Amino acid sequence: MSTPQVIGIDFGGTSVKLAVIEGSELLTDVTRIPTQEFDGAEPLIEAIVKKVWKLRQSFPQVGAIGIGVPGVVDISEGVTYNLTNVKGWSSVPLRDLIFEKSGLPIAMDNDANCMAYAEFKYGAGQGFRNVVCVTLGTGVGGGLILNGELYRGRQHAAGEIGQMSIDFNGIEGPYGNSGSLERYIGNRQIEAMAAGLYRERGVNLPEDHTPEGLTSLAQNGDPVALEVWDRVSTCLAANLMSTIYLLNPDAVIIGGGVAHAGDLLFEPLKRKLRESLADEFFDHLSVLHARFGNTAGLVGCSAIAVDLL
Repeated sequence: MSTPQVIGIDFGGTSVKLAVIEGSELLTDVTRIPTQEFDGAEPLIEAIVKKVWKLRQSFPQVGAIGIGVPGVVDISEGVTYNLTNVKGWSSVPLRDLIFEKSGLPIAMDNDANCMAYAEFKYGAGQGFRNVVCVTLGTGVGGGLILNGELYRGRQHAAGEIGQMSIDFNGIEGPYGNSGSLERYIGNRQIEAMAAGLYRERGVNLPEDHTPEGLTSLAQNGDPVALEVWDRVSTCLAANLMSTIYLLNPDAVIIGGGVAHAGDLLFEPLKRKLRESLADEFFDHLSVLHARFGNTAGLVGCSAIAVDLL
């Protein structure tokens, strides 16, 4: 039996991406709709629906739509609460609005959950039943696979690893949660960390001290850039240590732009986890780089939608 074809819709920070997907394979190029061009939810949804109908003309076998959105999603009601780059987007019944105009069954979930499900079904998490997925980028997100199923929690908000504290006397988070991980290793926070370290070491700050730039510098032996990545791994290890002791997962899978640092992040991270975990928690633990990059949200929301069929 062939895998059903699904239209994936992935809401990002600056655009909405659409593609037709079969399993983990994109059957079309990714179509992008810039969100900043729309003054409100209604015109953006109309633009999305037009793209959906255009894709269905070329792929009439499409049987469902999967939608991934940032932030908290009420999957039982199909409501998304906030898109920061779309004016007037507040408590929008996105699932019902697109269903009314498309007639297709729709699955909708948080974008980090979609990434986790993509990795579990088709990526680095295949063969595992208990997986912690972490996305490192502008913010820090997470998704949980427990006993072979996506775990969402009572209010569909489980997995917010970026809001877990690594220092109860640390930087205040957005909800009064002092020391939240996201306040230390989001993209901008890593840049600020680098600026502070270069200043402390009396070294001129490189023009490109983004995570990508710091990766290149560290690969060329820059000692301050290497120290930045060591500190990032320390922050992440503190968080994951607690998560691993709580859940005892088979694997931790790390994706997002910051994870492109590769061994600069993963090697010190594994070493610090080895130093802080009891044998029964570490010896059978896999710490893996995510397979999917920018397509993780599309693949994951489509995989969730397939489960409707």
